[in-house]
Amino acid sequence: MNLHNLKPAERATKSSKRIGRGQGSGKGGTSTKGHKGAQSRSGYSRKLGFEGGQMPIYRLLPKRGFKNINRVEYSAINLDTLQKLSEKLSVTEISIDTLMANGLAKRKDLVKILGKGELTAKLKVSAHAFSASAKEAIEKVGGKAIVIGGNVEEEVTVVKEVKKTKSEPVVAEVAVEETPVVEETTSVAEETAMTEETTSVE
Repeated sequence: MNLHNLKPAERATKSSKRIGRGQGSGKGGTSTKGHKGAQSRSGYSRKLGFEGGQMPIYRLLPKRGFKNINRVEYSAINLDTLQKLSEKLSVTEISIDTLMANGLAKRKDLVKILGKGELTAKLKVSAHAFSASAKEAIEKVGGKAIVIGGNVEEEVTVVKEVKKTKSEPVVAEVAVEETPVVEETTSVAEETAMTEETTSVE
């Protein structure tokens, strides 16, 4: 076998459809596109879900409720799963890395521990959230439920409070000098002179 005699296997290739090459080819005239209509025109592109003009299925079906775009979705893991995992691995501490290594969570998952099942092992569990019953069950057997990023909200509120106190305008106290009040006093001699003038005029 050489380069000059290489060829594809039999029926591995298919010749392209030659259209518009005369009536004798069987694909002339309308060039396999039929008479008139949208699909016979150049530049035709069918919209996704288009059903030829009839009412499409996505408009016929009823819609109920909505999906909140700001939702926080958790990957739920129950207490009985933690119990089996602790017995299998013989560990007393379960973190997100432990769950990921055993295929119970993915890297970007938020994990929430739920209270289904029975827990007898004393475990130190780290997760993003705990249900009230799960937390109570973990602490009841002497374990510890650690919330990952639990103090983030408190830190944010503290920072906001500090910013508010810094942004408050500071009013400078300016010392106002009191202008001395000059009392008009007249001497005794001036008073007598004035009284004499008034008597002489009379």
